[in-house]
Amino acid sequence: MSPKIGLSLSTLVQTAADMADAQGLDAVSLASLARELGVRSPSLYNHVEGLPDLRIQLAVHGYRCLHRAMTEAVVGRAGDDALHRMGDAYLTFAREHPGLYEATFRSDPRDTSVKEAGSPIVDLILQVLEVYDLDEETALHVVRGLRSILHGFTSLEQVGGFRLPLDLDVSFHLLIDAYLTGVREASTKEPRSYLPRGEV
Repeated sequence: MSPKIGLSLSTLVQTAADMADAQGLDAVSLASLARELGVRSPSLYNHVEGLPDLRIQLAVHGYRCLHRAMTEAVVGRAGDDALHRMGDAYLTFAREHPGLYEATFRSDPRDTSVKEAGSPIVDLILQVLEVYDLDEETALHVVRGLRSILHGFTSLEQVGGFRLPLDLDVSFHLLIDAYLTGVREASTKEPRSYLPRGEV
C-alpha cells in the first residue's frame, strides 16, 4: 500500500506527540493515531514498524525538542544564570508537553537512536559546567545529579506529589541554588581519576 499523500514520518510523529500531550502517552496506539490522521492502520506501517518503533520515534523527537529548548535558554548566558535558565526550560518543556516528555523516559535507553538523541543534552550541560573548572569524572557526576534533580522534581509535579500550598517555582529555584552550592564546592576539590564518558 502506498503512503497517503501528505502523510510523512514527521507528520505522524508530531500528531502522536500532540495526542500524547493531550490524552496521555498510553492513549497513543496505532489504531488511535490512524483515526486521528484519517487513514487506515496498515498505512502507518509505511513509516513505523509498529507501536514500539513509534514510541522510539516519539522519544527521539522529545529529546530533540528538549535539547532545542535548553539550548535556546542558555544562549548568551553563563554559570549560575545559565544553569537556572536551563532548568527552567526543562521544567517548562515537561509542563507544556507532558506526554512527549513521558515518552523520553519510558523509551528503551539502550536503543541507539534514543541514545544519540539524548547525548547532545549531556554535552550541553557539560559545556555549561565548564566555567566551574571541574575534572571530567566530577563533571559527569554533576551532570547525573542535575538530571536526577530535574527529572525527580518534574515527575513528582506531574503526579501531584507536591501537596502543600507553596509556590512550586520557588521550591524549584531553591533546589537549583542548593545544587549550585555543591557544584562550586566540588570545583575546589582535588581532581579524581579519569572516567570514560558514557551513559550518564
